[in-house]
Amino acid sequence: MVGTGVIATCRIFKVILRWILMHFTALFFPLIYYSLISSVIFCEATAIYGVIMAIILANKVKKPESPAYFLDDAWDFPGYYYAGYGMFSSGLSVGLTNIASGVSVGIAGSSCAIGDAQDPSLFVKVLIVEIFASALGIFGIIVGIIQSNSCSFPIAALG
Repeated sequence: MVGTGVIATCRIFKVILRWILMHFTALFFPLIYYSLISSVIFCEATAIYGVIMAIILANKVKKPESPAYFLDDAWDFPGYYYAGYGMFSSGLSVGLTNIASGVSVGIAGSSCAIGDAQDPSLFVKVLIVEIFASALGIFGIIVGIIQSNSCSFPIAALG
């Protein structure tokens, strides 16, 4: 839990530092600012996909009807395993596609900023490539939602 907080703090610091550097760049090169801000928006949209999937998966976990320290043998333990591994695989698929989407948006955004600095007519063309790179995250969350639809934890013993 502490590691997750440290990672979140580092990510927030990185976003703040990126905004400061972008605004500092905008003082000297105002046209490059718009090229840089598009990739930041696409990366933050990719981060939202992970939050959406976390909310969906958190709502899948239910409390058993009869709370006990140990569960009887009448419980559906393969159902627990199936739901647990299904949630793990859906979270993993969304996470890995978000990593791929973030890296590809970063590479496309960098080339968009450099290309726009050299030839302003290239901005729209490279921006379309950046949109397609961001679409990887959308595909990942669609696959994750489909995977998580089959995950349901048993809340009562079988019989």
